[in-house]
Amino acid sequence: MGDDSASKVYVANKEKACAELDMYSEMYALPGDTTEEELIALVDKLNEDPNIHGILAQLPLPKHLDDKTIINRIRPEKDVDAFHPVNVGKIMIGDFDFVPCTPAGIMELIHESGVSVEGKECVVIGRSNIVGKPMSMLLLHENGTVTTCHSRTRDLAEVTGRADILVAAVGIPKFVKANMVKPGAVVIDVGMDRDEQGKLCGDVDFDEVEPIAGAITPVPGGVGPMTIAMLMKNTLTAAKRAHEKK
Repeated sequence: MGDDSASKVYVANKEKACAELDMYSEMYALPGDTTEEELIALVDKLNEDPNIHGILAQLPLPKHLDDKTIINRIRPEKDVDAFHPVNVGKIMIGDFDFVPCTPAGIMELIHESGVSVEGKECVVIGRSNIVGKPMSMLLLHENGTVTTCHSRTRDLAEVTGRADILVAAVGIPKFVKANMVKPGAVVIDVGMDRDEQGKLCGDVDFDEVEPIAGAITPVPGGVGPMTIAMLMKNTLTAAKRAHEKK
């Protein structure tokens, strides 16, 4: 909804991924002044459509709309972003159908790299409902010792410097510097920022940290593509479950 340039890029990438996989998709580009009633009516229509297995509202929504109201309106079994309270609760107890796409993609990266989470010191910078909180829970489910840091954390560099696995999801360009990283640590950069020259960068100062890290994700080309891949995986899971119920 509206004219958010980042949202347009994300939606275009998701449409492209669907097309590559022969996955049917519908995109609704709504004007920024769309009312809550109009948006809820669209969500209800898609909830009832048996040909649609996944629904997502590209965030952020315009300020006059309440994200929670719209997310809560999406049926949990079609909530492929895993933002509905039912799905969030399932993640908390470790019995989930879907996982938010970015944390899910990060876990895939860790697994495919042959890194074991069990017993490791894991630090997540950021406590958002979309990334930080579910990321911490997934690491905890795999027996990591998890610390969640935020804007009120004291001695942040001392905390992050203990991490065997460090996830940066703070939204500040090049925030994580070399003095914040333990030698040999796995560093995962969730950020999608612009530096002072307007160049795309992450939350980690890649040039500083890369020589120290044991493994590090780039921006762009690291977590971003994995997020879209996990959205496709969640949608496939939703479709399978819907057909099993028939």
